[in-house]
Amino acid sequence: MTAFPLTLSLHEGVCSPCRASLRWRLMKEDTILKIGEFARINQISVATLRYYDQWDLLKPAVLDPDTGYRYYSLEQLPRLNRILALKELGFPLEQIAVLIEEDLSLEQLHGMFMLKQAQTQHMIDVEQARLSRIAARLRYIEEEGKMPAYEILLKQAESIRVASLREFMPLQDGFKQNYHKIATYLAQHHVQPGRPALLLLYARSEQGEGGLYIDAETAIPLSTELPGNAQIRVHTLQEQLLACTVHTGANLFIGQAYIALYSWLKDNSYQLVGPPRQVYHRWEKDLSPEQQIIELQFPVAKQASSPHES
Repeated sequence: MTAFPLTLSLHEGVCSPCRASLRWRLMKEDTILKIGEFARINQISVATLRYYDQWDLLKPAVLDPDTGYRYYSLEQLPRLNRILALKELGFPLEQIAVLIEEDLSLEQLHGMFMLKQAQTQHMIDVEQARLSRIAARLRYIEEEGKMPAYEILLKQAESIRVASLREFMPLQDGFKQNYHKIATYLAQHHVQPGRPALLLLYARSEQGEGGLYIDAETAIPLSTELPGNAQIRVHTLQEQLLACTVHTGANLFIGQAYIALYSWLKDNSYQLVGPPRQVYHRWEKDLSPEQQIIELQFPVAKQASSPHES
């Protein structure tokens, strides 16, 4: 920072025209800008520059001793850009003061940006999922008493040999993640995934940092025998009597199909005897939610008659 009293002669110190002339020469030689101009070209406020001065992050290149007016040099732009980038990345000023003295390279700043971008995208995804759930709840409220018609069918399902992965998984994307893990295992053995894929839903669930986690088993039908591994289990889903219905549309509204099935069980004296299944007939990632087709299957058995029933 340049201080005029240390650079002016006695004559210049008492002669305001001389002082003004010297200030002009400094501004011309070093491309010095007034604080307002410097703030404007960097799209920040004058108050921000004063604040950075107080924090010793960016001191004025020239300070007028008479007026206290601040002047900045274009040579200070790289330092300011780094300060602003770190601020946008979420670093507090105390940490910026340390980082800025380390003379971070462009590669380091780019790495910080990529990390921040991933964190921000995750936050956006989480909030978007929250908004979608709210929309689903509102739709349920709007359609109370107006349940869509679901046709319930009983069918005897044949046994299926599957490769499966059971774990606590995120409710929202867990099926796709685990499907990919099983498909990768199958590809290593040069086996094509069978269709349709299934999701078996067990009773346990827990609230995690990223939302609800459920105890579920993702299963892909097999056309050949495989050994399995520490994660992937190869086994047979036995033939069962199933009460089934088909849900078309966004997975957010699949709860209505579950309600229809549970109501049917009660009305027809059947009971659930195994984990419900979701069979994914159409769910490819390029499909819009409205085009998805998921079949719900409840393994069932007829309830035993009460001793009081004739």
